[in-house]
Formats: sequence, structure tokens, C-alpha cells
Amino acid sequence: MGSIIIATSQPRNRYLASTISERLASDVRLITRKEELSKELLRELCPDWIFLPHWSYIVPPEIYENFRTVVFHMTDLPFGRGGSPLQNLIVRGFETTQLSAIQCQEGLDTGPIYLKEPLELSGSAEDILRRAARIIEEMIVRIVRESPVPVPQEGEIVEFRRRKPEDSELTGATFPDLKSVYNFIRMLDGEGYPPAFLRLGSFRMEFGNAEMQEGEIRASVRIRRDD
Repeated sequence: MGSIIIATSQPRNRYLASTISERLASDVRLITRKEELSKELLRELCPDWIFLPHWSYIVPPEIYENFRTVVFHMTDLPFGRGGSPLQNLIVRGFETTQLSAIQCQEGLDTGPIYLKEPLELSGSAEDILRRAARIIEEMIVRIVRESPVPVPQEGEIVEFRRRKPEDSELTGATFPDLKSVYNFIRMLDGEGYPPAFLRLGSFRMEFGNAEMQEGEIRASVRIRRDD
């Protein structure tokens, strides 16, 4: 079995390199910075697979055109192409989704699909992303062992808009019920996401650890100056 590259921008996914190496008895290189995923390294390693769980950078064509490169997207593609899939799913009321492993191509989330696996959307964003990492681990193992042929996406294309930091502000947002407020807080409660917040004069109140209890929301709050 040849070498494997796992490139991830998120610390929560770094464990995948050692775990995949042990499970597949293969040489696995972990990459966490954009400049590390270079043509020089690829020429040196000539990897069999490149996996990109939560990679925040554009992949150059010379990589995905010459190496089997797999990205992961948290929707049942082609539904939900685009940015902020977790948040866009939760604000639409979804409680489950499909985690799609797709062949990296030029178009955003347009590549043919290797595998799909169900993913539950309960808990905080961090809970969901850690749950997704465990599923991605199993998907990587299966893809390497079985080398499935990716199949073109089928169905209606629905595109998501990437959220901006200012979209996390609670003030002015419209919520039909208390659960919608709870969902708004929890979907942003994860490393790397701008948390739900309110402005209070020159201060910002940021919310996390939300729980629904007996018709009310209990959450922790962090207060800091509004930069």
C-alpha cells in the first residue's frame, strides 16, 4: 500500500493521520498548512491518495489532476453545494444529513461521489464536527481498501451561501420559536466559528454551551470589548 496525505486546517482532525496509519499499516503524512501541500512534496511522496477533511484552501489543479484527491462535504450532494453547510442545514431545520466524500474538481463541491454516510446533527457545532471526524476516518479506510469508482452527482442542485461573521449577531434576527434561538447558538458553537453574539454598548456578549430546559435556554456567556 502506497503513501497517503491527510491535509486538514482543523486541529480536531489531526489525529486521523496516526489512526489511519495504524489501521492501514501505511505511511501517512499530515499537512496542516497551505504551503506544505506543494508540488515538491507530492513529487517526493507520489501519494496514492490525498484526503482533505476540513481544508480551508483552494486546491491547485496540478494536485487534483495528477493525484486522487478526496474532499468531504456535510450535505447530501448535489443538495447543499457551497459554504457553511452545517449552519445552513441547521437553520433549515435538518436533524440529519449525509457526509459526502467526493473527487476534488475545479467546481465547488461538484465532483463525483465515492461514498456517502449518514451524520446526526444534534449537539453543538463542535459535537457534530467531532462526530463527523470519526465517520470520515471510517470513510478513508474504506476508500483506501476498496478503491470505489466515484459516480456523478444526481438530483436537484441546491447551493448554499457562505456565512459571514456578522451573520452571527442575534440582534435583528427573526426567530419563530425558542428552539430556533437554541439552534442558532449551537450551530456556531465550535472551534473556528464566530459565536452567536449580542452587542451591549461597547461590549460583545458571546454565547455557547446552550441547552434547552423546560421552556428556556441556558447558556454560557463571554463578555468582551467589541473590537
